Amino acid sequence: MPVEIEVDPGEVGFDAARLRRIDRHFAQYVEAGELPGWLVLVARGGKIAHLATHGMRDVESGAPVRPDTLFRIYSMTKPITSTAIMMLHEEGAFELTDPVSDFIPSFADLRVYTGGTARAPQTRPAGEEMRIWHLLTHTSGLTYAFHYLHPVDELYRRAGFEYGMAADLDLAGCCDEWASLPLLFDPGTAWNYSVATDVLGRIVEVASGQTLDEFFRTRIFEPLGMTDTGFAVDRADADRLATLYVADPQGRARRHPRHDEAFEAAFELPKALSGGGGLFSSANDYHRFTQMLLRRGELDGARLLGSRTVDYMTRNHLPGGADLETLALGAFSEAANAGKGFGLGFSVLEDPVAGKVLGSAGEFAWGGLASTAFWVDPAEDLTVLFLTQLMPSSTHPIRSQLHQLVYQALVD
Repeated sequence: MPVEIEVDPGEVGFDAARLRRIDRHFAQYVEAGELPGWLVLVARGGKIAHLATHGMRDVESGAPVRPDTLFRIYSMTKPITSTAIMMLHEEGAFELTDPVSDFIPSFADLRVYTGGTARAPQTRPAGEEMRIWHLLTHTSGLTYAFHYLHPVDELYRRAGFEYGMAADLDLAGCCDEWASLPLLFDPGTAWNYSVATDVLGRIVEVASGQTLDEFFRTRIFEPLGMTDTGFAVDRADADRLATLYVADPQGRARRHPRHDEAFEAAFELPKALSGGGGLFSSANDYHRFTQMLLRRGELDGARLLGSRTVDYMTRNHLPGGADLETLALGAFSEAANAGKGFGLGFSVLEDPVAGKVLGSAGEFAWGGLASTAFWVDPAEDLTVLFLTQLMPSSTHPIRSQLHQLVYQALVD
């Protein structure tokens, strides 16, 4: 279902002319060949006040981005998985302090990297068990193969995780393989963006007795009316799927070199369901997900989470109340680190001044590898969504620029 504008901007505190600055600014990226196309959605008070598209979902064929275009949302899958985990937590399936090994036995007796090379790593026993809250906060000691910053990252690549999940393993097999590799640090002592949310997806399966796609569909997507979101795209919707682009050394968008493979793979349920980055979605669907979060767990009579649970998830859970600037190892993340903590599945803005960007304390957010982004600002009753398909997300400062352009348009 395509989205549409629901309220005059002035009725919810926006200056319509100032909102159009968003469109003019990001249109420049398309005209310069630096983005293929994009969609932006701004809602306040639960009503969409600004919706715009520009450019192409497929540059080569000239097919434009439309309100019903389907996008690979990559790590914007993570907040959905975190929601699933917390739904099970609310049912008493586990405590946040429970060891991961209670659900995935291979995570017992973990080891931590201490030196050496990827070919000959030196390790010691972990000084702390990995617990569920470590996974939710990315303080688990796990990593991603694409970081290229640490010998353990290389070990992940050698194990077949260069492009996400290993091709020959299901989710349970991927988790067992990750458990066999050294951790970067003792759980709870640092922050590193990682496959932790994929491990959470496996815990959802074990705790619920459902596959991850079944849990998402029956417990989240159907109750929220998210009809376009899943781990695969229906072939009947092939013409709605945006093409994936990558940035060349000059920052210009080029069709992904594995486009044909990625396009065909989109129509088949993957062997390993990635709760960290495997979903496709649309603006309408993800807007409904953000509205559920803004309304503290409920939308149109469907309650997924208790209000206090959402409040708890969107507080900073980093040890000692540290921000990401202090605790992160310097690896890639979907957020600038200054002034931001991390909750149970979201970055949490605590100090907009430290972050040097317009925003509100208490805003929570995340993004995806193909430059997608969203945030929820309870203080302003605001949600914002930006969808495009350019890898990596660090190519352009889209997220910080979108912040300044949205907030300057608020005039009430």
